[in-house]
Amino acid sequence: MQVFLFCGYFALMTKCDGIDFIFKKQTLLLLPQKAIYWREEKTLIIADVHLGKTGHFRKAGIAIPTELAQKDLEVLSALINEHQPEKIIFLGDLFHSDKNSDWNWFSLWRKKHDKINMILIKGNHDIIEEENFTNLNISVQQEMLITPFRMAHHPLKKEETVKENSYTLCGHIHPGVHLRGKGRDTVTLACFAFGTNQAILPSFGKFTGRIAMQHQETDRIFGILEDKVIAF
Repeated sequence: MQVFLFCGYFALMTKCDGIDFIFKKQTLLLLPQKAIYWREEKTLIIADVHLGKTGHFRKAGIAIPTELAQKDLEVLSALINEHQPEKIIFLGDLFHSDKNSDWNWFSLWRKKHDKINMILIKGNHDIIEEENFTNLNISVQQEMLITPFRMAHHPLKKEETVKENSYTLCGHIHPGVHLRGKGRDTVTLACFAFGTNQAILPSFGKFTGRIAMQHQETDRIFGILEDKVIAF
């Protein structure tokens, strides 16, 4: 297993249900449910839920249980009940494709949590007309700055410069970390990947894959197990 170096600009405090990551003078609770709870802002940050993906496959004639779509909403509700956020920011790809039967479940879920401010940073899969989200009182934006973080869907490209001295939180990649045991056993865990200028969040949706990324030694990588987050 590869071990990554400690960087001097953060501190860690472990908890049984996640890791409190002190970063940029802010407290980010990294959760095994593949979400971040930003304590100072009372905000949940979630990337790549891909609701409707199961419905998309069902429309194509592929038998996918409807319970998979409902499960992601159940996890979201549990996070809301536990952390009582005032705001939820979805970092793109909230809904996988065109509207389908899963949209009805999502609409009912939103009405149940109508007191929470919800913001969608538009991703490449968010092709539903924006008015469908605004009708559910969900604001749609291309990106968003809440100092010291810039919220986006796509990671920064190599040629892009850091905007307004902000640190980007994004998704899209579905990052993973590849671990190798003493024998030939290997596993790829979903992870939070904090680099120099940006952090890539894991995909929240259960019906999504993950990609083993090439990490730098100065990156901070947090692997996700079923019930805890581990720092490498």
